[in-house]
Amino acid sequence: MNGFLIVDKPSGVTSFSMVSMVRRLTGVRRVGHAGTLDPLASGVLPVAVGYATRFIEYMDDALKTYVASVRFGEATDTYDSTGAVTWNGDASDVTAATIEAALAEFVGEIVQTPPVFSAIKVAGKPLYQYAREGAEVAVASRTVYVERATFHSYSDSVAEIEVRCGKGTYIRSIAHDLGLRLGCGAHLSGLRRTSSGGFHVTDARAPEELTVLASDGRLGEALLAADRAVERRAAAILGSERSVDVTCGRDIAFESSRAADLCRAYSAEGEFLGVLRPRGDGRWHPEKVVGTG
Repeated sequence: MNGFLIVDKPSGVTSFSMVSMVRRLTGVRRVGHAGTLDPLASGVLPVAVGYATRFIEYMDDALKTYVASVRFGEATDTYDSTGAVTWNGDASDVTAATIEAALAEFVGEIVQTPPVFSAIKVAGKPLYQYAREGAEVAVASRTVYVERATFHSYSDSVAEIEVRCGKGTYIRSIAHDLGLRLGCGAHLSGLRRTSSGGFHVTDARAPEELTVLASDGRLGEALLAADRAVERRAAAILGSERSVDVTCGRDIAFESSRAADLCRAYSAEGEFLGVLRPRGDGRWHPEKVVGTG
């Protein structure tokens, strides 16, 4: 089996456990996932099987979409509901209007400080290990990109928002920072990813559904093509001679009608061959080829 199984990860389990499940159901050892979800979060988790694992790296620059629940009046050390409460604030003045106005400040390129309970490494060690040991360590701020942040609803001190953002963005930090902006504290109480790496929640299957398909010998029905990972890229359709060159890892030459830093390659019959990288002067190098190591 080669391609992507899009798992609708339940809340309360790790992304790694979903990879283990796919490895067990498919019988394939070469399995990996794109875009780790915290145990609290649910939703779209693309899991690559077989040679599709070679194309995971090209999914990193794709925007991701989340629907988040933010509880106001209570901040935690993890910035979500799994942590210890660090501040109880008065959220009585918080309204839908004030949340929507504050949320507008989180659109575009924003500077964000990641949670201390995160997997970001400092001196080769994840931040969460320092936090668990009670050690203080400086957490560097970073610039991240948020395409949109939309207010949906507010009731009983909990707001539902939707965020579409680039890689490295922590929705937990947005929730925490919203609480700071409104002066009452806040934390992330629920999170669901609805799109990631070009895959949407409509592509996703629950673990139970995948298990049933596997037991019926129909797991292939849920498998999506490996080139879905790069479908946003330019594409070149090649003749038989150039197709062989690409398969063998040899550079080829052709003129592109558009500037591109990466290009999908297909045979004239529509077979996905791999990914090409430009080398200048109309030459392209097969960076990743289907079916090779």
